[in-house]
Amino acid sequence: MAKLASEIYGKALFSLAVTENTVDELYEEAELLSEVMKTTPEFLMMMNHPKLTREEKEGVIKDVFGGRVSAYFEGFLRVLLDKERFSELPGVIACFQSLVREYKGTGVAYVSSPMALSDKQEKAIEAKLLETTKYKDMEMHYSVDESLIGGLVIKIGDRVVDSSIKTKLEGLTRYLKNSQAV
Repeated sequence: MAKLASEIYGKALFSLAVTENTVDELYEEAELLSEVMKTTPEFLMMMNHPKLTREEKEGVIKDVFGGRVSAYFEGFLRVLLDKERFSELPGVIACFQSLVREYKGTGVAYVSSPMALSDKQEKAIEAKLLETTKYKDMEMHYSVDESLIGGLVIKIGDRVVDSSIKTKLEGLTRYLKNSQAV
């Protein structure tokens, strides 16, 4: 249910951004809010605290964001407060950011390799992904996972391409176990 609420409100914010032609502005403000939530986790705890009145929470929104974000974004935060959905804020922002990236043709790729990749390798992977996907731009995230032994695991959205030696060995192990059982 929480994911559904996050998607509903994330899509509503995205629809507002497109309708009012403020996609870039609201995206930047969402980035600002994401940073606030990362650096100050107490913010969400306070905004969801049952002993704070609605008026006190509105005051916090005004004090923290007033003059720093657009009236659209501040109003959206008030809607979440009115509907008692402020706890969904991280999911709402993530959904909104994902929709904006998709709208702008930017893919987000997570690449795991058994060792750090060189700049040349990273550029080659990004170029290949741009060539083989519908995206005009890629936001790349690289990580090292030594358990992969060799190969790569690439995740874009809900698609995963796993060419790691670890996965191939696991598949071979399952195959051998199943063939011995016969």
